[in-house]
Amino acid sequence: MAQEFCRVKKEGGLMILTLNRPERMNALHPPASEELSRVFDEFAEDSDLWVGIITGEGDRAFSAGNDLKYQAEGHAMTMPKTGFGGLTSRFDLKKPLIAAVNGIAMGGGFEIALSCDVILASENAVFALPEPTVGLAALAGGLHRLPRQIPYKQAMGMILTGRRVSAEEGMRLGFVSAVVPQAALMEEAKKWAEMILACSPVSIRVSKTVAEQGLEKGGLEAAMAASYSEIGELMRSEDAIEGPLAFAQKRKPEWKGR
Repeated sequence: MAQEFCRVKKEGGLMILTLNRPERMNALHPPASEELSRVFDEFAEDSDLWVGIITGEGDRAFSAGNDLKYQAEGHAMTMPKTGFGGLTSRFDLKKPLIAAVNGIAMGGGFEIALSCDVILASENAVFALPEPTVGLAALAGGLHRLPRQIPYKQAMGMILTGRRVSAEEGMRLGFVSAVVPQAALMEEAKKWAEMILACSPVSIRVSKTVAEQGLEKGGLEAAMAASYSEIGELMRSEDAIEGPLAFAQKRKPEWKGR
C-alpha cells in the first residue's frame, strides 16, 4: 500500500521508515498515525523483516510531535488503538526498533523515540516533553517511559519544566545510546541494525520480550525466577540448534528466525 505521510524502504531484513511531513517538521496528525499503524502492523507480520529504523525527513526534525496547527484548524484529534504514530501504545511488537533522531524530537516525537529500543542521535538533535507549556501533558507514554528509562529526578526535571535537552545531555542522562554527526546518522543506525541482524532473530525477539516483562516484576530475584513462555520458543527453535553448530564448525550461522 502506498504511503502518503511516510516512506518505507526494505533492505534485506531491515525496514527503514521515514516520517515524511517536513512542511510540518514531521509533526503527525491523526491520518498520519493511522497510516503508521498500518505500516507497523505489516512490519510485525512480515517474517522477512527482523529490525526497523525510524527517522524523519530532512535535516531539521525527527518529529515535532502532535500537529497542533491541524488541531487548531478544528480537526478532531483521534488516535489509533496502537497510539501516537501507531506505536506508543503498541506493546506486543517483538521486533527491535532503532530511532535515528535527526533533529527535533518534541512531545509525541520524543514519545515515539522512547517507544524504540535504541535511540541514536545526530549532534543537532533536541529532545523535550513540552506539553505543559501549551496546557497539555505527555500522555502518549512520555510520563511513564521516561521515568522508567532514566533516573526519576532527572525525568521529572524534564517533565515538569518542558525544557529542551541536547543529544549530548540525553546520552549523559541515559536515554540516548550514541551521538554522531548528522551526516553519519543513518550510517550509524544501519551499523546498529547490522549488529542486530547478525544475531538470531528468535534470540532477539525473546531477549526483548523477556527484558520488558522482567521490568514489570517486583525486583531482580522475582524477574529471574519468573516463567516466560518465550524462553521455550527459543529453546525449541531451529536457531538454537544452528547457533552452537555454526560455532563448532567455525562458520557464520544461517538463521531461520524460527
